Amino acid sequence: MMLQEPVRIRDFVITKNNWIYAVVSYDNEPHICGFLRYIPDKNGDRVSRDGARFRKVGFEEARQLMHKSVNYRDGLCAIPSEDIAQLERPRQCVERCDDADVSSIVDFFESNGISRRHMGVTGSRLVGLATDSSDIDFVLYGRPSFERGRDALRDAVESGLLPEIDTGTWRRIFRKRTPELTFAEFVLHEKRKWNRGSIRATYFDLLFVRDFDEIAIEPRGTDDGFATVRATVTNATYAFDSPAIYEIEHETVNKVLSYTHTYAGQADEGEVIEARGICNEAGHTRLIVGTSRAARGEWIKSCTLLSHSGTQPG
Repeated sequence: MMLQEPVRIRDFVITKNNWIYAVVSYDNEPHICGFLRYIPDKNGDRVSRDGARFRKVGFEEARQLMHKSVNYRDGLCAIPSEDIAQLERPRQCVERCDDADVSSIVDFFESNGISRRHMGVTGSRLVGLATDSSDIDFVLYGRPSFERGRDALRDAVESGLLPEIDTGTWRRIFRKRTPELTFAEFVLHEKRKWNRGSIRATYFDLLFVRDFDEIAIEPRGTDDGFATVRATVTNATYAFDSPAIYEIEHETVNKVLSYTHTYAGQADEGEVIEARGICNEAGHTRLIVGTSRAARGEWIKSCTLLSHSGTQPG
């Protein structure tokens, strides 16, 4: 399959056997790096636009299926171009604009000066497998658009134009994420991120994707055991990326990377963080948080935020 432009995170790939993968890396040469999300199942609860049934697969099942596959054995999953039947990009979902809830979000951000060409919708709605209870995974491309989007959400909520996220919704998100944080710690970190919102009673996440001129590749490295670090963040420019990147001042570790959305935007520059993950050597030492989807035994906390709030770390 000939590609017109580079593949990025939040894109989706459908292979010739109808397995549907989320693209999880900016490094997609010579193979696309994906993670399996949906597979055909005649009893599945997801129905495609053409009436085919699918089901969503969990993290561990996806890993097992990928490792059993003859074609996909390279880490997460290296998908060769000859196996690709279809590539779905989030911007296509905005171009179609056949969803009233999505249209409302598009109109909101457009009214706040963000061009439609910097917007997209990913996840189940992009591949036509959403259910009535599916949230909206809304994408903004490039840091200027993403930061403007966060500001717009904050201003709209503070002015009463959009509702605050209620406690029930925060508890639902907390149960879904199952972080290694107390509920109080989780909400304290989340409320200041302004990357979640609600329009027309529909909840949505606001996700960041680098514009093409912002893309830089994080090298793969070698894992070297778990560690806990406490350090000051010196650069949080790409804290909302995937992976989220926190450059830190530490005697042995240069960066903390988070591969789980739970810890995206978790700390600002100048704040002291505590992070636990696995050390990874790639010319320098990084701490990787999110080595599994639930990130059991792994976390990032802003000690500065907790201290200022009077909240004791759990």
